[in-house]
Amino acid sequence: MKIADLEPKLMWECFDEITKVPRPTHHLDKMKSFLVDWANRHNITVKTDEVGNVMMSKPATPGHENAPTVILQGHQDMVAEKRGDKVHDFLNDPIATIVDGEWVKADGTTLGADNGLGCAAGMAVLLDDTLVHGPIECLFTVDEEQGLIGANGLQPGFVTGSILLNLDSEEHGSLVIGCAGGKVTICRLPYSTEEAPADKTYYKVHVNHLKGGHSGMEINLGRGNANQQLCRFLGKMREKYGLLLSSIDGGGLANAIPREAWAIVGIDSGKEAEFEKEVEAFSDMIHAEFLLAEGKDFTFTASKVEAPSSVIARDTANNLVSAVFACPNGVQGMSNAVEGLVETSCNLASVKMEGDNIVITVHQRSSVDSRRDEIADRVKALFTMIGCDVRFDDTYVGWAPNPDSKILEVAEASFESLFGHKPKVEALHAGLECGLFLEKMPGLDMISFGPTLKDIHSPSEKANIPSVQEFWKFLCDILKRLA
Repeated sequence: MKIADLEPKLMWECFDEITKVPRPTHHLDKMKSFLVDWANRHNITVKTDEVGNVMMSKPATPGHENAPTVILQGHQDMVAEKRGDKVHDFLNDPIATIVDGEWVKADGTTLGADNGLGCAAGMAVLLDDTLVHGPIECLFTVDEEQGLIGANGLQPGFVTGSILLNLDSEEHGSLVIGCAGGKVTICRLPYSTEEAPADKTYYKVHVNHLKGGHSGMEINLGRGNANQQLCRFLGKMREKYGLLLSSIDGGGLANAIPREAWAIVGIDSGKEAEFEKEVEAFSDMIHAEFLLAEGKDFTFTASKVEAPSSVIARDTANNLVSAVFACPNGVQGMSNAVEGLVETSCNLASVKMEGDNIVITVHQRSSVDSRRDEIADRVKALFTMIGCDVRFDDTYVGWAPNPDSKILEVAEASFESLFGHKPKVEALHAGLECGLFLEKMPGLDMISFGPTLKDIHSPSEKANIPSVQEFWKFLCDILKRLA
C-alpha cells in the first residue's frame, strides 16, 4: 500500500507530494517553490515574504464570512537524519515512505512527518470544499528546526487571523498550551597537529545505533549521548594506553540527541589485546546501563585502522575529551509549576572537525528564560577554560500558557464530543513557534496539536495512521465550531 491510498485521502495525498520535495532546514528553495506552484495550480491565493514564509488563504464557507479568521500553521522544513549506512542526499532525493501496519515510516531516514503532516493538513483544508469554516489563512514558516527563522522574520500584517492552530505537536489527544525557549551554544576550539608516531597501533572507536531522538520531547527518556559515551571511554584509556587522538566526529543537528560518534586513536603498541578487552568491558557496561532506555541494538566497537598522517596535539586532545565528557547533558531541572514537565535541559549535540577548529554544538532549553541562559553560561564557562571561542545562536523565547484561552475551551469541547473523553492539556519541553507569534501578534489565541509521531528527529521516525484519521476529524470539527 502507498501512503496516497490512506485515509483521510486528501491529507495523505498532500503529504505524499511533500515527501517528494527535498526540504532540510536552511535549504528550502525547492519547498517554497513547490508550495507556490501548488497554490497556483489549485487557484488558491498565495503570497510570500522576505524570509521565505508562504501564506495561502481561503474564503469562508458561504454564510460564515463573519466568523473569526483562523490561521493554520506548520513549518516547511524537516530534520535531515539518516542511518550511517544509508545512502541518501537530502538536498536532492525524495523521502521513501513505507506503510508498516498502523504506522508510516521512511526507509533509513527521517520521515519528515514533523512537520510535513501539519503542512499537509493545512493544504487539505484548502482543497476540501465539503468543510464548514470561517476565513482560513495557512501559514507555512521556514527553518523552524534551527533558529525559528520564519517566525522570527514574520512581519505585521502578513497574516491577520485572531486564532492560530499550530499543527506541530506529536501526541494525539494532547492540547499544548505552552513550550520551552531555547539557545544554541557553539564552541570553536583551535587545534594543531603533530606527526603520528610510528610506535602506536591505531583504532577506530565507534559508538553507533543509539536511538537518538528529539532533544526536547525525548530528553527525559535517559537515552545515551554518543559524544559523551565516546569521550567517557577515551578519557578512561588515555593514561593507561598512552592514547592519542587523530580525529573525532559525533552527532549532527543541534536539536537531535546524537546517535553515533567515532574517533581515530592511537595506543601503545604491544597493548592491543588488553585494549580490546577494555573495549568489550566498556561495551558490556554501557549496555547494562542503557538497557531499558536503548535496548540491545546499539554497538560500541574498536577496529584496527591504518596509521593516520597526524594526531591532534596531546594537551588539546586531552582537554577536548575531558570537556565533552564533563559538559552538562540531559535533564537539568524539573518544573515547579507543571508536574512532570522538564524545565531545563542540555543536549551535547555534535563534535565536528572543521578546518583548523573542532566545533562543539550544545542546545539548551528551558521554560524559564533565565535558567536557559544560566545553563548556556555554564557550558560557555567550561569550554572557554579549554581555549574555545564561544558564541550563542538561535535564541528563542518560550510560550507561557494562557488560562483564559477561548480556543482551548472550543478544542476541549470538540475533543470530548468526538472521542468520549477529555484531552490532556499540557505544556511541552520542545520548542514551538508560538511564543514568537505571540510577541509579533499580542492577543493571538493559540493551541498546538497534531497526530501521534514517534522517534522524531531520528531515522526511526514514524506516524500513527489511526491518529492521523482522528486528528483530521478533530481539526475539521474545530473549524466548524469556530465558523
